Amino acid sequence: MASPAINLWPRWLRASIVGAATAAAIGGGWFAYRYFAKPVVLTVAAGSADGEALALISAISARLTASNSHVRLKVSDAATSAKAAEMLAAQKVDLAIVRGDTSGLADARSVLLLTHGVVLMMAPSAASADSLGDLRNRAIGVVGGAINRPVVEALKQVYQFDGARVSFQDVSLNDAAGALASGKVHALLTVIPLTEGYLAKARQLFQQERAKGSAAKLIEIEAAGAVANVAQYYESYDIPKGTLRGAPPIPSDDLTSLRVSYFLVANKSVNADAITDLTQSLVDAKRDLLSQFPILGQAAAPSTDADALIPIHPGAATYYNGSQQSFLDKYDDKLYYASLLLGTLISILVAAWRFARSGTGSESMLEPLYELGNEIRNAKSDAELEDIEKSIDDILKKELTKNAGENADSAEMAALGLAAHRLHYLMSHRRMLVRSTAVSPTGATQQ
Repeated sequence: MASPAINLWPRWLRASIVGAATAAAIGGGWFAYRYFAKPVVLTVAAGSADGEALALISAISARLTASNSHVRLKVSDAATSAKAAEMLAAQKVDLAIVRGDTSGLADARSVLLLTHGVVLMMAPSAASADSLGDLRNRAIGVVGGAINRPVVEALKQVYQFDGARVSFQDVSLNDAAGALASGKVHALLTVIPLTEGYLAKARQLFQQERAKGSAAKLIEIEAAGAVANVAQYYESYDIPKGTLRGAPPIPSDDLTSLRVSYFLVANKSVNADAITDLTQSLVDAKRDLLSQFPILGQAAAPSTDADALIPIHPGAATYYNGSQQSFLDKYDDKLYYASLLLGTLISILVAAWRFARSGTGSESMLEPLYELGNEIRNAKSDAELEDIEKSIDDILKKELTKNAGENADSAEMAALGLAAHRLHYLMSHRRMLVRSTAVSPTGATQQ
C-alpha cells in the first residue's frame, strides 16, 4: 500500500513518473537490442596495380551485405599492397590485403590465404639464356616497380648480378611492352597468380609491339631454394609444364621459380568473435563468387603453425579448428543475467503500476467508512443521519459485490463487518442524542 505522503501527490505527477520510467526501460531495451543485433562493420584496405584486389574485396563486401552477414566490410582503396599494410599498421583500417613480402606486418594476423603470386622471369623466345645465372649484360624490367623490389633484393643476395652486369629497371605495366620492344630492357620480371586472366596479360606483353606470333620464354630461377632460405617470405615453386602456352608447351618442362603468398590480414587487436564470424562468411562468399573470380579457387586457410610467416588471428583459428562455440555456450552468462534483469524489470513495472494507481481508489472501503464515522458524530438531525445511513448501505453493497466469489478476502470481509457494526452503534447513539436535544423542558412538563 502506498504511503500517505505519496497519496498526497497529484495523479498526473505519479503518472508522469511512471511514464518516464517506462519510456526509459523501453528505450534502454531498444538500444541494447540495436547494440547486439546491428552488424559489425570492419574497414579493409586493398590495392594493386591492375585493380583486381580492390575489385575482389568490393565484390566480397557486396556479397556479405546481400547475405545479411553479421560482419560487413567497408572498403578503402589503398592503391598498392604496401600502402594497405601502412594503413593497417597505423590502425586506420581493421583489415588489409597484403603480399607476404610487404614490410610493416608486425601487428598483422592472417585471416585468409587468398592466392599465391609466382615470380615469372620472361624473355623473348630468341634469348639464349635459359636460367637467371646465364644472363649477362642484360637489363631486366621490373613490372610494378616498388612492389617487386623485395624480389629483386632477395635475388641479389644469391646471384652476383654486378659481376654479370645485370641491371634492373622499374617499368609500369602499361610501358612494359614498349620497353621490351625498344630494347631498353631485355627481359621482364613480374609476380602474378597463375590464373588464365593474368597469364593472358603476360603473353600480351610480348605480342603488342612485336611481330605477330612472337612468344615469350620463361627463365628459370635455379637457385630458388637458396633465395627462399635468405628471404623466408618466398618459397621455391615449380611452374608446371605448359603454363604459359600449351602447344608447343611453354615451359617445355616444370620450371623452378619463386612464389609469394597474398593474405587477407587483420590487426591483432580486432575482436576475435568478429573475425570468427567474418571467416565463416568469407568461406561462404568464396563459393558464391568463384565463377566471377576464379582466383578464389586458390583461397585456403592460412598456416596455423607457430612459426608461420604471418601468425593466424585467434578468431580465424577458432573457425578453421572447428572450435566455434554454440549460441548457448557463447552467450550462457549473458542469457542468465538477462533473465535476472527481466525479472527485476517486471517487478519494477508492477510496483510502478501500483504507485500510479495509489490514491485513485482504496483497495477496500474501510477508509471511507471510517470517514463516515466522523460525519455521524457531527450530524444534527435525523435527516442527516438517514443520508449517512444510505451512504453506508451503498458502500457495503459495492464491497460485498466486489468480494463475492471464491477470491473474497476473508480478513478484509471480517474487518468490514466490524466497521459496519461500529457504525451501527454510532448511528443508534447519535439518534438518541439528536432526539433528546430536540424535546424542550416545557413540552416534557405538559405531557
